[in-house]
Amino acid sequence: MSHDLSLTLREQVRRIERPIWAAHGVVPFGVAAIDSALPGGGLARGALHEILGAGGDEEDGALAAAFAASIVAGLASAEDGIVLWCLARLDLYEPGLAAHRLDPARLVMVRAARDTEILWAMEEGLHTLGVTAVVGEIGTLSDVASRRLQLAAEHSGATAFVLRRWRNGGQAARERALPNAAATRWRVAALSSQPIIAQFDAPIPPLPRGGEGWGEGMMPMTKRGGTPLTLPSPKGGRGFFLEPGIGHPRWRVELLRCRGGEPACWEVEIREGKMADATNSISLVGALADRPKAPVGSEAAASERIYRAG
Repeated sequence: MSHDLSLTLREQVRRIERPIWAAHGVVPFGVAAIDSALPGGGLARGALHEILGAGGDEEDGALAAAFAASIVAGLASAEDGIVLWCLARLDLYEPGLAAHRLDPARLVMVRAARDTEILWAMEEGLHTLGVTAVVGEIGTLSDVASRRLQLAAEHSGATAFVLRRWRNGGQAARERALPNAAATRWRVAALSSQPIIAQFDAPIPPLPRGGEGWGEGMMPMTKRGGTPLTLPSPKGGRGFFLEPGIGHPRWRVELLRCRGGEPACWEVEIREGKMADATNSISLVGALADRPKAPVGSEAAASERIYRAG
């Protein structure tokens, strides 16, 4: 065996053994629990990733699109690049993408009628200069097609995302069980949002005579999970209340498969377009979330009044 051939074979073996994230780095989620579970501390760039919905969203792909948008927004911003989004139906809602920090000015959409055409457009996009990420909404993904996308992403450094949108339960059942070359497979499901707790910025009115209400340092609060919610009341006769309206969106994010990692599941909350760990937590407005840590023990008893929702 010649020396040149030996060096070539060694280089090929080294590339095969190299972790998938080592070639182009990773994009962190910004959620410590998720990033610590992924090899390299984030989602591998220059790789193929698969995203599924749950229940009816397996057909609509709404949450899968939102999850993808929150990731590619960071990629496009960091690399000053374009996001190519390939789909069969032009049902993307641009204000919704913008809510996840994906600038519509960075978005190029390609409409194609069949999965094979979408896969072709994705592969061509991965080879195009200036394209940071490619997203494709498809139903059928063969092992060969996924390998082509993975190789194209690995070669160019652009990151590919396959959003699975199945037309019926039969197709969903078949496709779920089939293997492919994606580096990760995710499933995203909606959870009930939690009420947002805000600070009452004016002195609280006294308890009305002969009726129900609240007194100084108290505000009516809603029970969560059957347990009364308790919060410290700040000085000056002020308190807290539940902001009206819908709370922050919450998702259950499942990592079903990860090359070099293990399956896991998290609850996240979307705050100002970014993911935050929402496991066993309550939602606070920014002014409360940034407050100094409250004192504990006898110090807390002297300086803070604890009240309980009834």
